[in-house]
Amino acid sequence: MTDTQGDDRVYAVVLNDEEQYSIWLADRELPLGWHREGKTGRREDCLAYIGEVWTDMRPLSLRRRMEQDGVR
Repeated sequence: MTDTQGDDRVYAVVLNDEEQYSIWLADRELPLGWHREGKTGRREDCLAYIGEVWTDMRPLSLRRRMEQDGVR
């Protein structure tokens, strides 16, 4: 049995101010600096969603700095 088999909990995809993704149990209060992104569901489904949408792992502040410096 893998760690996720039998996990029937509902998770939420969450995002922080640096546009970094994670998952959090949907029925729990979020830590400061994180907000719900909109997607909820099984752990595997939330992680698959993150894999599709989080294509640039660099924090937002780094991306902005690189744009200011003319680096892509």
